[in-house]
Amino acid sequence: MLMELLIMISACKTASAARVTAVMPCFPYARQDKKDKSRAPISAKLVANMLSVAGADHIITMDLHASQIQLVRDNSTSLPFTVAELPRYPTPIHGGVGDWKYPATPHPFTVASGFFDIPVDNLYAEPAVIKWIMENVAGWQDSVIVSPDAGGAKRVTSVAERLKVEFALIHKERKKANEVDRMVLVGDVKDKVAILVDDMADTCGTICHAAEKLQEAGASRVYAICVHGILSGAAIDRINRSIFEAVVVTNTISQENNMRNCSKIQCIDVSMMLGEAIRRTHNGESVSYLFSHVPL
Repeated sequence: MLMELLIMISACKTASAARVTAVMPCFPYARQDKKDKSRAPISAKLVANMLSVAGADHIITMDLHASQIQLVRDNSTSLPFTVAELPRYPTPIHGGVGDWKYPATPHPFTVASGFFDIPVDNLYAEPAVIKWIMENVAGWQDSVIVSPDAGGAKRVTSVAERLKVEFALIHKERKKANEVDRMVLVGDVKDKVAILVDDMADTCGTICHAAEKLQEAGASRVYAICVHGILSGAAIDRINRSIFEAVVVTNTISQENNMRNCSKIQCIDVSMMLGEAIRRTHNGESVSYLFSHVPL
């Protein structure tokens, strides 16, 4: 799929397209964003380079695994607008590798594109996740939003604050990838609905172990909500045997086969968010609205 996308981008540029935007709901190799051991590749950076070389001018994606893949800064303060709004302003000044200065905007700033040399607009499924919780989880007002690892603390605190509920996290120690050695729960879930929230579910070993830990701690029911449902290997079998009421993913990756094979899997449709982002980007409109609302 990645190679097909690169060929399509190149074909559009060869056909004299003025601007090419690549929409990648689930950014490939996003977890390989740093060297975690000697001689390991940084594959996310390689993908970014390939997209730039192929001719992409702008990337739209959703819930990137790591912030260094795409960053927006003005050296000290956060901005009231996003990368997708930049077409409204004059051509930027290149300020070094990955840095583009936009002095003509109402608030002069620098876009630090991280791994990219082109603008990246990273959408968030959080509004859709919150909407699903409020519509589908009975007693969500007395729930606890739980991160299955310390790295997701910022994500769960944001969801918990918007729902006005408590949050907790699970500290995990890994011996090797996809295998968890030990888990420690930080927070109180006794007699409450526990909702695990993460950016992706791959083999589901972590979230299934986390669910057992939450049950041991007295949680009345356990849900899992993960934006990107990779669900590889024994994931489906693990979910079928798990204590989850439901494992909820979005359709950034097709889930038709997984939903047929596992009744616990439910899917949140984020196509409207992506479609609205495409429309607003094409027309030079703000996409900030999508960070807090689900388009109808």
